[in-house]
Amino acid sequence: MNVSRRDILGMLLAAPAGARAFAEESGGGWMDLFDGKSLAGWKASDHEGTFSVVDGAGFGVTGGVIQVHGERSHLFYTGPVKGADFKNFEFSAEVMTRPDANSGIYFHTAFQQTGFPAAGFEVQVANTFKGDNKKTGSLYAVRNVAKQLVPDNKWFTMTIAVRGKQVQVRVNQMLVVDYVEPETPFRADPEFERVMNHGTFALQGHDPGSTTYFRNIRVRPLADGLTTPKDEEPVVDELYRETMRLGEENYPVVDYHVHLKGGLTLGQALSNSRRLGIDYGIAINCGLGFPVHDDATVQAYLETMKDQPCYVALQGEGREWMTLTSPESVARFDYCFTDAMTFRDDAGRRVRLWIPEETPAIPDAETFMEMLVNRIEGVMREPIDIYANPTYLPDQIATRYDELWTSARMMRVIDASIENDVAIEINNRRQIPSPAFIKAAKAAGAKFSFGTNNELAELGRLEYPIRMVRECGLKWQDIFVPKPVGQKPIEIKKWKMTEPVVNSQ
Repeated sequence: MNVSRRDILGMLLAAPAGARAFAEESGGGWMDLFDGKSLAGWKASDHEGTFSVVDGAGFGVTGGVIQVHGERSHLFYTGPVKGADFKNFEFSAEVMTRPDANSGIYFHTAFQQTGFPAAGFEVQVANTFKGDNKKTGSLYAVRNVAKQLVPDNKWFTMTIAVRGKQVQVRVNQMLVVDYVEPETPFRADPEFERVMNHGTFALQGHDPGSTTYFRNIRVRPLADGLTTPKDEEPVVDELYRETMRLGEENYPVVDYHVHLKGGLTLGQALSNSRRLGIDYGIAINCGLGFPVHDDATVQAYLETMKDQPCYVALQGEGREWMTLTSPESVARFDYCFTDAMTFRDDAGRRVRLWIPEETPAIPDAETFMEMLVNRIEGVMREPIDIYANPTYLPDQIATRYDELWTSARMMRVIDASIENDVAIEINNRRQIPSPAFIKAAKAAGAKFSFGTNNELAELGRLEYPIRMVRECGLKWQDIFVPKPVGQKPIEIKKWKMTEPVVNSQ
């Protein structure tokens, strides 16, 4: 995977200001938009009482703090800086949420007396708000952030930078959004004018159950003439549009099965994620002979992934993986998954189904399928979140997939997934399970995840899972999201083996 000019620019923009001087002629230095004492220079829409200034001493900070709590309302900047009209800029604010809070920061917007602002973009502020899969840092319904990156009850810094057609959002200096608007912008919801323009800023009061605080609200205007190279604009095809539609409709568009293989680096994966608008879960393999194989190697790996804006997952390899690490170590990952492609057959042989040399001859496919379904049912009882590579068959019998995966066998796997609260992966690389399986699982009430399981650096764009969403009638509520601390399978399921351990490979 090549490093683009956009990647290089992103690295330079993260550097100190002196190193960025080549990129922009500033309209001045940083200027305060909030005086720390009053709401002078700000105008609320309906329900003005939603916004007030409170003493920051109660939050361990000096000066005043804007408190947002009450009925839906929006507080628009109307002060003297740039005549409250900004095109290119860097914006910064310190933010703190209370549990279940929902708020946001609008830019390129305009005063609107009622409702949610139609003009401009919203950068989401929502850490633990229930029912919305757009978390803090999301460029709402354009580039969503699925993972909660910061906790409630603690101040964090939100930075928004607009240069030409490019929007970058950082949460505590983590670059979480890097969106370049195409020549012909696509709007997933025509009611909202989410297009690059110019305008003011606004703070959102979302609902009476939300409480959010803002302080140190500042802007650094940049020259209006800044542009974005044409070759950085994305190609808008139907998959691009459908990805945005799903995000707007609250689907968590996440590839939960990404490996750093084939030369793919973490930096390249994150850049790709921001470019495509698909969040990633970076998975490390845990098993005999794999880099992660005990608590010490778990600790070492997690240190390399600390403060990264992506999910971090563990993939259990073979049925022995549970003997290698403690439950406490596994619980440190955002989620855990495995497949049923490695097991001991009825003759006691350790089989890896994707390796022809390790898969014995299959003289009787029906007998083999009975054994395979039994093994899958056992895998479902392991403390995992996702069953990956589902319904995979070895090359010897793969062409008989539709014949061998009978309705009865499919329902045994589906019932086991529901009974054990395990999501079924819709695998992009292998394009499994079949639409018939997905429809049956949907009807039964199963959950699904999207995953690639890449061997090379190229990850694709979740083409098969996205197609299956529409073809099989999946709703956003059918799609897996990782469980919070205290509710993970590894924390609530019994820690037990599903087959005897033989210490050999």
